[in-house]
Amino acid sequence: MYFAAHSFLLNGYMIKNINLNCLFILLALFFGFTDGMAQVIPVKVMQDEAGAWHITRGGKPYDVRGAGGNVQLDKLVEVGGNSIRTWSTDNAQEILDEAYSKGLTVMLGLWVQHERHGFDYNDEKKVAAQLEGFKKVILQYKDHPALLMWGIGNEVDLFYSNTRVWAAINDIAKFIHEVDPNHPTSTVTAGLDEKEVKLILRDAPEIDVYCVNTYGDIAGVRKSIRSFGWKGPYMITEWGPNGHWEVAKTKWGAPVEQSSSEKAKSYRERLASEIQADKDFCIGSYVFLWGHKQETTSTWYGLFSAEGNASEAVEVLQDIWKPGTVKNRTPVLDSLCVDGKKKGEYIALTADEIYEASAFVKDADNDLLKSSWVIVPESRDIKSGGDAESAPTPIAGLFKKKTTNSAKFFAPSTEGAYRLFFETVDGNGHYAYTNVPFYVMPRKEGQAPKRAVSFKPIEFQP
Repeated sequence: MYFAAHSFLLNGYMIKNINLNCLFILLALFFGFTDGMAQVIPVKVMQDEAGAWHITRGGKPYDVRGAGGNVQLDKLVEVGGNSIRTWSTDNAQEILDEAYSKGLTVMLGLWVQHERHGFDYNDEKKVAAQLEGFKKVILQYKDHPALLMWGIGNEVDLFYSNTRVWAAINDIAKFIHEVDPNHPTSTVTAGLDEKEVKLILRDAPEIDVYCVNTYGDIAGVRKSIRSFGWKGPYMITEWGPNGHWEVAKTKWGAPVEQSSSEKAKSYRERLASEIQADKDFCIGSYVFLWGHKQETTSTWYGLFSAEGNASEAVEVLQDIWKPGTVKNRTPVLDSLCVDGKKKGEYIALTADEIYEASAFVKDADNDLLKSSWVIVPESRDIKSGGDAESAPTPIAGLFKKKTTNSAKFFAPSTEGAYRLFFETVDGNGHYAYTNVPFYVMPRKEGQAPKRAVSFKPIEFQP
C-alpha cells in the first residue's frame, strides 16, 4: 500500500517528509494512544439539480440546529441541537474536544478585528500580521473532527467605513481553501444590507456561506438575500427576540423588553416561518444566546438564567427540534403590573411612596413556584455588537413584602429611571421572567414620605 509523504506541525515544530505509517506511530507516542484516534470529517456545501443548497458531513445530510455559546452542552443535546458557534478561537481545543465528546459540531469563529475598536485596514503590516496569526490556528484546528465550518469575522460591518476589511477576510478564506478542503468558509454580517452583499461578492469571493445575525428583521433575510445578489447558501447565525434597538421605548427612553413567554412565541414563529421555511437556501441556524449575559438588561438575550435555569424559548426549540420529548413544561408568564399599569405604559412613581406589583403566571404541571423580585437602576452601560457591559447594582431595602405573585415596595429615593425584575422558578430547571421600566419622580415640597429614609444618590458600577 502506498503512503504519501506529508508535512505537519507537532507541538510547534514542522515535521517534513514523513509517511503516514511513521506519522501514526509518532502521534501515538506523542498523545499516548493508538486506538480510536479521531479523523477529520469532511463537510461540504453543495447545490442539487433542482437548485437547492445542502450541507453534508461525512457524506450524509446535515441540518444545522445550532446555538451560539459553549455552555449547557448537555442541555443542547437534550433538546435536539447538534452544533455550537464560537466567535473566536479562545479555548478552542477544549471547546472542540468537549463538543466532539457530546456529538456536537462547531462553527469555529476567527475574530477578525473591527474598525470600531480601532483597527486600521489601511495598515498593511497589521493586516498581514492578523492573517499570519490566523494561518497558525487554521493549521492547528483544521482536522479536528468536531469542526463544521469557519466563521471568518463577526459583524465587522458594524459602524465601519473602510471596506478593505472584506479583502482581508477573503485572504483568510483563500488560505483556508488552500490548506483545508474539508470545511466551508463563511463570514457574518450585522443584519442584511444590499451594500454588504455586493461588497462580499466583489471583494470576498472565497466565502462559501453568507451568515446573518438578525432579530426583529429576520423576515427580511429570506425575502431579500436573493434579490441582493447572493445565490449561494446562507445561515442565520444569531437570532432570537426583538433587539433592544427594535422595540418601543418609554417616554424617558428606556427600551421595553419582551417577557420570556412573549419571546417564546417569537422564537417559535421565527424558527418555523423564516429559518425552516427556506429549505432551498437556508442550511441552518444558531440561536442566540445559549447562556446568560448582561446586554441592555440581564435577561434580554440569554436563554438561561444566571443560575442555569432554562427559559420557555428553550422548550420551544425542543418542541420543534425534537418533538414529543418535553416532559415538564416551563412556567408561562402572562403579564406584570406595577401600580395597576403594564410595562410600556407611563409608570411614574413618587420617591419613597409604597406601591404594589402583581405577576400573572401559571405552570401546566402545577409545580411549586418560587419567585424573586429585584429593583435596579436603568443601565447606563449600553454598548454595540455584544461588547461586554457592566450590570447596575440592585437596590437593597426597598421591599416591604414579597410573595410568589405579588410584592409591595418603596419607590427609590432618588429621581431617575429604574426597572422592576420578576423571575419565578419551578424547581425543575425552568424559569419565567419579565421586567417593567418605571420612573421615579421627586416628592413635592412639603410632602411627607411614607418612610423615614436617607438614601445616597444612585451609584452605577463602572
